Amino acid sequence: MTQTPAAKTPAQGQARAQFTVPAQHPMVTVLGSGDSLLRVIEKAFPGADIHVRGNEISAVGDPADVALIQRVFDEMMLVLRTAQPLTEDAVERSIAMLKASENGESDGHETPAEVLTQNILSSRGRTIRPKTLNQKRYVDAIDKHTVVFGIGPAGTGKTYLAMAKAVQALQSKQVNRIILTRPAVEAGERLGFLPGTLYEKIDPYLRPLYDALHDMIDPDSIPRLMAAGTIEVAPLAYMRGRAQPRFTNVLTPDGWRPIGDLQVGDLVIGSNGEPTPVLGVYPQGEKDIYRVTAQDGSWTLCCGEHLWTVRTRDDKRRDKPWRVLETQEMIGNVRAAHARRYELPMLTAPVCFPEREVPMAPYALGLLLGDGCLTGSTTPSFATADPELASALQSALPGVSVRHRGGPDYVLNRDKAAGDVVTPENPVTGVLRRLDLLRTRSYSKFVPDDYLFNSAEVRLAVLQGLLDSDGGPVVQKNRTCRVQYTTTSILLRDDVIALVQSLGGVAHSRRRAAEGRGPGRAEGRDVAHRRDAHVIDIRLPEGIEPFRLARKRDRYQAAGGGGRPMRFIDSIEPAGREECVCIQVAAEDSLYVTQDHLLTHNTLNDAFIILDEAQNTSPEQMKMFLTRLGFDSKIVITGDVTQVDLPNGQKSGLRQVQEILEGVEDVHFSRLSSHDVVRHKLVGRIVDAYEKYDSKNGTENGGPDRTGGHGRSGHAHGHGHKGK
Repeated sequence: MTQTPAAKTPAQGQARAQFTVPAQHPMVTVLGSGDSLLRVIEKAFPGADIHVRGNEISAVGDPADVALIQRVFDEMMLVLRTAQPLTEDAVERSIAMLKASENGESDGHETPAEVLTQNILSSRGRTIRPKTLNQKRYVDAIDKHTVVFGIGPAGTGKTYLAMAKAVQALQSKQVNRIILTRPAVEAGERLGFLPGTLYEKIDPYLRPLYDALHDMIDPDSIPRLMAAGTIEVAPLAYMRGRAQPRFTNVLTPDGWRPIGDLQVGDLVIGSNGEPTPVLGVYPQGEKDIYRVTAQDGSWTLCCGEHLWTVRTRDDKRRDKPWRVLETQEMIGNVRAAHARRYELPMLTAPVCFPEREVPMAPYALGLLLGDGCLTGSTTPSFATADPELASALQSALPGVSVRHRGGPDYVLNRDKAAGDVVTPENPVTGVLRRLDLLRTRSYSKFVPDDYLFNSAEVRLAVLQGLLDSDGGPVVQKNRTCRVQYTTTSILLRDDVIALVQSLGGVAHSRRRAAEGRGPGRAEGRDVAHRRDAHVIDIRLPEGIEPFRLARKRDRYQAAGGGGRPMRFIDSIEPAGREECVCIQVAAEDSLYVTQDHLLTHNTLNDAFIILDEAQNTSPEQMKMFLTRLGFDSKIVITGDVTQVDLPNGQKSGLRQVQEILEGVEDVHFSRLSSHDVVRHKLVGRIVDAYEKYDSKNGTENGGPDRTGGHGRSGHAHGHGHKGK
């Protein structure tokens, strides 16, 4: 026993070990108050005699036991060197780890000291660290893998340790936000019958997540972090709902399509102008909808939880990264000192549509849409005061002569061939007929789809033709040069805006009413304005040349040329309720092009996401959750497959996902057992008893789900202290 005057002499077949405790470690830290730690070791090795004299400790007994006792004290010394206190629980777990290693039950790579001294987070006077070998391996897996499943019985620290890793990642700026979610099975079907607001209804079920969070972060700062969207706590069914109405247009390589018609594998356009595949399509049911409008008049519809990548003026000045906010977070906060607060990202390159064959040179088409007479009642003609444009038109129309008729008027005659008996159709007239432009007038012209959804070179050439004929540079002091274009055609107005936006620019339209305007002058006489004019102010990115006409191009470049077009959110207003759908795309930044070439997304990047109680997800919910993973994010999914609260007959998504994803790269399954329970010791024995019973009755993990009750609800609120 302890403090004996002399150590026992080993009998035959026994071994003896002796070691000295360094002077800097008081014996009470090694033996424990009242020798409590020594008694733990003696209880674990009842066949050995352990003696203490001064700072000398000796052990006599079976050689294997003596060797293990030696290792126990060596590990205790290593822990004490880190200035961490030893507890009875820590010594018990050290002995269990060493015995498991000795018996071949573990690979023995990690020592007890490595496990017990691994600090995850220090907060509010306490240090959170793993307490068992499996817990350490679970924590290490979170560091090494993008998706980690923590599967095991209650009390093994699955959620608590994941929460600690999430807070650590947020504080070290590895992620920008934490998202905590649970499938609200117990509350789900009955939410409508509970009193109070939605959050009051779901708060009790999410309470364990809040409790763990309060252990790790200053409680006073949590409301501020939640208000800023840095921390989000929500039931799984509500977390996924970043959505747009089913009829909302999304840009694809073939043009605009309603988001509700998209399927997995379809291609949409990303922020770099390139096609990116759709990874997931998730119907969301009916939701409250908001109209998000930018200062250039572009707008789209989305739900309140829909995500936007934005940047404020302060973010830009301090060189901070773009942030991701929900629509509802910005409502009532879109202006700062009368300036628009939130800048939206722009296309980083022109949209890349597949190249299509076209029957007329795109620059020539742009010129004719601007100043051509396409009525079909006479030979096609063109009006310009710039002979340079007439010459360019001549070069772009093979088989056609552009003949000067006088003043600004030019006629487009077919080149006659020797021996013509029958007069063929004018080539320009034939092309206009094919494009449905014949007989259009100034107020009904438009850009055909074969040009509108063509390569960037074709689209730019059409725009250059339009701007050379009916546009011009507008010089502004101390600013890059904008471009102005005017048309009386509503269709052409919209098409010009679409061309500009598809090239990465912005275009703002305003109407100049015909009524009340003074007449114009033509050939010395007054000409009344019969139709409203649409004036479009355009800004194009640097490197996109809007003009070919020398005098306009030179003035544009002299005034600074293009710059960096910008969009800001101007307003967010309610727009009723609609059936919605959300999509996930494979683009690195998760952005896709929606209506009016606005960039939006609904996948969570730079986030640490924890799905707790995952045994209560359906297979569909589990797939939805996993495919919402954004870039530079981590997902930790925790659950106990023996505690399922799903309706009878419904398979647990947590069970199914093990069959599907086992062995998939960067996905790891950490399995904890009753030996990893860190609550009352009786909890581990209860878990073992249930496992023995389940195995005996054929309902162990591989058997059918135990459903029909709310087996989890009795202890859901106890999860706040796992793993401490």
